[in-house]
Amino acid sequence: MEPSQRIDFTPKVAIIGRPNVGKSTLFNIITESRKAVVKNQMGVTRDIMIEPVDIWGKQFDLIDTGGITEAGDIFSKLIREQVTEFLHSVDFIVAVMDGRVGLVPEDRDIIRVCKQTGKPFLLVINKVDSTQDEEMSKADFYEFGVDIIASSFEQRRGVGDILEWITKQIPDNPGTVKEGMNIAIVGKPNVGKSSICNCILGSNRMIVSDIAGTTIDSVDSPFRYNDRKYTLVDTAGLRKSARREEGLEIISAFKSQEAIRRADIALLMIDGTEGPSDQDARIMQTILEDHKGIIVVANKSDLGGKEVPEYRKTFREQCERVFHFFKDVHIVFTSAKTGQGVDDLFAMIERVADQMNFRVPTSELNNFFFETIRKAPAPVYGVNNVKFYYLTQTYQKPPAFIAFANHPDGVTNSYRRFLIKSIKERWDLHGLPIRIFCMKSRRGGSPGSGNNE
Repeated sequence: MEPSQRIDFTPKVAIIGRPNVGKSTLFNIITESRKAVVKNQMGVTRDIMIEPVDIWGKQFDLIDTGGITEAGDIFSKLIREQVTEFLHSVDFIVAVMDGRVGLVPEDRDIIRVCKQTGKPFLLVINKVDSTQDEEMSKADFYEFGVDIIASSFEQRRGVGDILEWITKQIPDNPGTVKEGMNIAIVGKPNVGKSSICNCILGSNRMIVSDIAGTTIDSVDSPFRYNDRKYTLVDTAGLRKSARREEGLEIISAFKSQEAIRRADIALLMIDGTEGPSDQDARIMQTILEDHKGIIVVANKSDLGGKEVPEYRKTFREQCERVFHFFKDVHIVFTSAKTGQGVDDLFAMIERVADQMNFRVPTSELNNFFFETIRKAPAPVYGVNNVKFYYLTQTYQKPPAFIAFANHPDGVTNSYRRFLIKSIKERWDLHGLPIRIFCMKSRRGGSPGSGNNE
């Protein structure tokens, strides 16, 4: 039994620039975090920070670097040497300049370093407060003959263009090689995660007791089922952690989130005799945010069938209520104690794995797309109808799609839900967290482009 094999070709995108030009602000906007310190003070970012990003079906590592400066102090010298050396190990570079200050000698040195690496790079002129100032702010930088975008990070203007530049550099299929599926078992303490793991692996490798949080050992376990390869990502479960003042349990964030992030499919274990809870809903949201395949496993169903009237119907209704944001989730009923339902669980895992590997030819996808958008009024952006040009599937799993339109900001969440529901019904993808990204198309039109005017 061999473990899942991965070859990591995740592209690395570095943000560089002088101190206080907005590098960390851009990093925080793209990664939706506050991990990079943002202050109006020279040289605040001292370390190289790396954060994974998933934009429009393209994955890359975004890197925030310390400000490159020619100042003479020893710290500035270390930052300059560290960043300059580091740039040779990245794939793409976003060099941020200050539009209010204009081109300065240090900027020339930064551009020279970028060119010496031989890596594709983009010049971003930040702090351009109005669209009328864009051409003037870019004028000083045209001599370098590279791609330039004027922006204002504070106003979030130009960030979409930066992301579009980055995603165009990344190939659709970056070459990730993977054999088998990674499966994570997550859930509240004492719902039977260790027991179901033992059923799956056919061994008592883990210590199991009735006391919550007694799972020890946390190694990955490769195995085969029906000639398919899997790896069980065992994270020691979600344990009780320090209680808040109101006495509620909180999720052991690192363990569970790391397991979910590494998994292809997450099995959300729930005590069938108790039904899903608000804590289960939070775990579900984490799985959906990471865009993973998901199966709800109602464990202890042998007891549930005896204790709860119309047990399965009741449990499904509870799931619809608690998981109101994802009502069509797959549900399997098991008893780790008796082994009941384990074959059903693997049948569902195989079904979800096949769904996740689904691909549709572009022509078939767009024929369906334009037939579908005729069935509902087009979204409206301002006074104009949103016009769709075409739809394409990314290489992301579970399946994700990019819709190109004239006004992507006008595509509402309700309209996305309508499209996702239609896709699920057309190709039997129920239970998967399908995503649709919207991007602005610069095309003047294409076949079918007038179908939703």
